[in-house]
Amino acid sequence: MNEPALVLEGIEKAYNPGRRNEVRVLNGAAARIEAGEVVGLLAPSGAGKSTLLHIAGLLETADAGEIRIAGQAASGGGDRLRTRLRRDGIGFIYQFHHLLPEFSARENVALPQMAAGQGAAAARARADDLLGRVGLQDRLDHRPGELSGGEQQRVAFCRALANAPKLLLADEPTGNLDPDTSDRVFAAMLEVVRETGLGALIATHNHELAQRMDRVLRLDHGRLVAA
Repeated sequence: MNEPALVLEGIEKAYNPGRRNEVRVLNGAAARIEAGEVVGLLAPSGAGKSTLLHIAGLLETADAGEIRIAGQAASGGGDRLRTRLRRDGIGFIYQFHHLLPEFSARENVALPQMAAGQGAAAARARADDLLGRVGLQDRLDHRPGELSGGEQQRVAFCRALANAPKLLLADEPTGNLDPDTSDRVFAAMLEVVRETGLGALIATHNHELAQRMDRVLRLDHGRLVAA
């Protein structure tokens, strides 16, 4: 049986702890994302959604609690373990694509693989396969400035999957797109996520998109509850 893609247990996070202006963002947040499961995350602005995703993605440290990525505990191993888990186990997508403008779509997807030790030919082949799955087989050599917003975000999605992560974390991945483009990009994302069997936690303000996921969580006073 596959290990869960993500387990959060008792996650606590406060800013300015112990001071009069302390802000408690997460208060015992807990969740379990299974391999092959797509879970939506709904939260109003300022509720801690991005903080939760940063902690789950090992970009930020929780004050307390446990995080496991595909069965591997993130605590106790120091920065080297967290870096390895981020590189090998987690893919990230943000509202803005952050593609490297001087490189082609193929190169943007191949570079993370090469940084992880993959050979150039194999990295380019995987890039071509991923980009083809989201309908960009004719745009492989185009730079970001030559692509539409929806195409750029599909490249960013393929880049997130380049190193075959176990967990995908996405923060408003279609929030910068018009409704029709958002729907097409999201459909392509869902198809590939389900084909590859990774777990995904996708934050969105779009309730219609959230309802297309397997289930939805929301942040309520620092805890994760079923929406």
